[in-house]
Amino acid sequence: MQRGNFTFVRLRYRSGDWDTDQRMPSNILNSLIEYTTIPVNMQEVVVDLASDELFNYPFCYLSGHKLVQFDTREAANFKKYVQNGGFVFVDDCNHDIDGLFAKSFETQMHKLFGATSLKKIPNNHHIYNSFFKFEKGPPTTNFELNGWGDDLVHDYLKAIEIKGRIGVLYSNKDYGCEWDYDFRNKRFLAEDNTKFGVNIVVYAMGG
Repeated sequence: MQRGNFTFVRLRYRSGDWDTDQRMPSNILNSLIEYTTIPVNMQEVVVDLASDELFNYPFCYLSGHKLVQFDTREAANFKKYVQNGGFVFVDDCNHDIDGLFAKSFETQMHKLFGATSLKKIPNNHHIYNSFFKFEKGPPTTNFELNGWGDDLVHDYLKAIEIKGRIGVLYSNKDYGCEWDYDFRNKRFLAEDNTKFGVNIVVYAMGG
């Protein structure tokens, strides 16, 4: 895998809707430039999950609202990528635990990694202080606070860990939509809500 400039890679999979939150990647890239010294490529790259191009990158993003049902090649690539040190940030755009994306994605993970592989991570996990400090764990999104989705505030994230490191970070909080705005509008926010995105990338890159 390439460990040079950071590239925001979005995974395209055959089922469901993979192309959500289209302004979010540039927002996260802007935050990396603003807060860190990580060199970045300024254009998002879309990679087919079934393609071997996947193995060129250490970080990938996967999201959607609908069914997640990997075909044979996609499933094999996902498992191989994670087991070989890749990091996938998976975000449920429905921000719930009972929707089609959540249920179908978790089923896929159970098939690939085992029924107990996807676990809640403690709120003192290193990912919550890899750059900025989040003492209470994952920051809450406006979608949770406004009662959209399942009307729950999820006070944890889930992950699949490989050799003591997160390989799959899984969120029902809909960070993708939370960060889906023009980065120039951050100046109107009392607190930059993309800071946790910086933590995710820093952790994924070995921080």
